[in-house]
Amino acid sequence: MNIIGHKYIFLSASAILVLASFVLIAVLGLKLGIDFTGGSLLEIEFMGLRPEVSSIQKALSDIKFENIQVQPSGGNGMILRFRDVSENEHVLIITALKQTSEGEIIEKRFDSIGPTIGSELKQRSIVALLLAIAGIVLYIAWAFRQVSKPVSSWKYGVVAVVALVHDVTIPTGVFALLGRVWGIEVDTLFITALLTILGFSVHDTIVVFDRIRENLRLDKGGGSFGAIVNRSMNETIARSVNTSLTVFIVVASIFIFGASTTKWFSFALGLGVLFGTYSSIFVASPLLVVWHELQKTRGN
Repeated sequence: MNIIGHKYIFLSASAILVLASFVLIAVLGLKLGIDFTGGSLLEIEFMGLRPEVSSIQKALSDIKFENIQVQPSGGNGMILRFRDVSENEHVLIITALKQTSEGEIIEKRFDSIGPTIGSELKQRSIVALLLAIAGIVLYIAWAFRQVSKPVSSWKYGVVAVVALVHDVTIPTGVFALLGRVWGIEVDTLFITALLTILGFSVHDTIVVFDRIRENLRLDKGGGSFGAIVNRSMNETIARSVNTSLTVFIVVASIFIFGASTTKWFSFALGLGVLFGTYSSIFVASPLLVVWHELQKTRGN
């Protein structure tokens, strides 16, 4: 497969996706969950007929709880989001909800986070992402320190980071769109998914880079850099696709059959696996070749 021969098509497609994701994030923004904004989340299930959203809002407004977001979930469930509450207020809410239904209700989940903790979690999540990316760059630069020709070792690290930006930006853009259309929120599980995507993607990229390094050592300058990269990618593409497909099947199973709390976490992972595999094959290595060709052109 002549992947390098079509490198500009693959890179252009990736650039369009990343640019569209940045636009979605800038224009729509992310719908932050209570992990970052502070507040309470209550998930309940009605054993009888589920009442109307307006009935639930009226019952809670009668006990002085305003600005409550009520979202139907599944067949008989409801997810409620409101300000941070005490345990006594929590009991009052449950009592009011019981009066809206003839049957019993089951409390499936209750999370409460103060605004200070939410702000701290947001800052730590950003720091965690930045530290992970910095650590990846340093590791790749060290691992490929003996590769100096025709591409310097630090360039492998830079290209890997570009691929990682591609891998986390696109899922983030998708979640910005989902937040606007369906009200899907991002929480600490979403950050966990992004960190997992970083690790998975860079692992796949390093496998390709390591094959390039090995073929450069064996070639001893007899072939062009583009041809060596293309051969290396063809030697590793089956492994990358098979590994990613295995992970994707597991993640898809969690999304379809798993609990509601892990549904969007697995969805983010699935997107990351998909685009991470694409970037390892069609972004990172072709970008190395383009960089090398530009360097040769300027040198000449």
